[in-house]
Amino acid sequence: MSLATTVAVCLTGLSGHVISVQAQCAYSVPGFALVGLPDTALSESRDRVRAAILSSRIPFPNKKVTVNLSPASLPKAGSAYDVAIAIAILAGEGYLPSRGLDRWIHLGELGLDGRLQPVRGVLPMVAAAVKSGYRDVIVPTANYPEATLVPGAQVQGATTLADVIALHGGEPPFRPVMEPAMPPTVHAEARHRGDLADVVGQHTAKMALEVAAAGGHHLFFTGPPGAGKTMLASRLPGILPALSESQAVEVTSVHSISGTFDPGRGLVNRPPFEDPHHTATPASIVGGGSGIPRPGAASRAHRGVLFLDEAPEFNPRVLETLRQPLESGELVIHRSGGTARFPARFQLILASNPCPCGMGSGKGVRCVCTPMARRRYTSRLSGPLLDRVDLQVAVDAVRPGLNPEPAESSATVAGRVRAARECSQQRLGGTTWCVNAEIPGPWLRGYLRSHRKALREVDRALDAGTLSLRGADRVLRIACTVGDLRGHSVPSAEDVGLAMMLRMGKLV
Repeated sequence: MSLATTVAVCLTGLSGHVISVQAQCAYSVPGFALVGLPDTALSESRDRVRAAILSSRIPFPNKKVTVNLSPASLPKAGSAYDVAIAIAILAGEGYLPSRGLDRWIHLGELGLDGRLQPVRGVLPMVAAAVKSGYRDVIVPTANYPEATLVPGAQVQGATTLADVIALHGGEPPFRPVMEPAMPPTVHAEARHRGDLADVVGQHTAKMALEVAAAGGHHLFFTGPPGAGKTMLASRLPGILPALSESQAVEVTSVHSISGTFDPGRGLVNRPPFEDPHHTATPASIVGGGSGIPRPGAASRAHRGVLFLDEAPEFNPRVLETLRQPLESGELVIHRSGGTARFPARFQLILASNPCPCGMGSGKGVRCVCTPMARRRYTSRLSGPLLDRVDLQVAVDAVRPGLNPEPAESSATVAGRVRAARECSQQRLGGTTWCVNAEIPGPWLRGYLRSHRKALREVDRALDAGTLSLRGADRVLRIACTVGDLRGHSVPSAEDVGLAMMLRMGKLV
């Protein structure tokens, strides 16, 4: 009887767990058993591993082969364990040295011809390995550029199973010359979002967009068709600051699991932008699906923007599922086999017409909707959802014959946003919060307790019932952002007044 051990990584959501892959070859009735809660794709690795070993002209052990994936209580899914299983079996049979294999991470799927096929989620897997103290990693050649993006990892790329055997000091009887298996083509063309200078007029909406960018606030635009709501929302990523290194690794990990990451472009260092169609299902927005839970558009928009155009046309179930991530910054997907967590700290931008025909803004003289139709349309956006959206701004139609003055570019506005973020960091130093929108209400109220004069209007609105306590906290967060843009360390009464108008949608 012989035993060998190597290591792989199991992903649950975005969390990686180091898995010990143990192979025992015993003199008994020949067979191949795989234990440790494998799913269907992983159970099928027995046939892939056997065929890959035989294609390398190595006889498969005519013994009772038992492979254990430890800890056995953790559900495991996918084909990324194939290489680790094959190496553990071959080491147990003496085709390569077994000493030191337990410090190597092996990732990759095996083809029947012995080639290593790329797998999804390599970047978070390698990051989890490095965090657990494992630095030596072997991945398929196609995943090598992605794996090397993780700081501290010593990555080796391999094209075939025979190459992996040779890397460990073995002497494979046959090393085929093959082209590396290539991953599916990722169409990750950088979409040009345009410049704020392209937007005609809309000074109030532009100001709201700048405040949203500076403080990480959610935003709701309402106005007639053609007023520029979509145009404004698509320009928000252009004025947001670049991601920090840790944020870039987070965002890239999500896109790696989703299969939407192009490693040739390096880490995703710009805030992502997701704009799903209003026919999207709840699973496509929040993630899930059958089998292994996958991130949805909300997670792919992590540290970026999730834009829902024609928001009332979305399924109400889709809209209500966003209430949890708007508060907690993460999505928790429960399945019978376990729970997957994905980060989802995005900026939500909603856009809506005032009524089904779209002409109900202003005096509404061209509107043909009945009062019941208008009420039914606006009620699709529930009060609890809108209460979580910080800024609510009406976007009026641009006057015909307008001769626009030269507008500020995105670069100019982005400079002010960066300065405001630097100002807010002085306030948030020593905390885990990155932007004003993340500040908890109790901390903020304590911070502003000595400035009662500036908060007088908020107290009046609370007494009148026009603001909820959650809404009051959001007004205070907006006021801090307005103050940061104006260079105020503490918001003034004027800053609070502007914040209330932005919050309550009563700008003139």
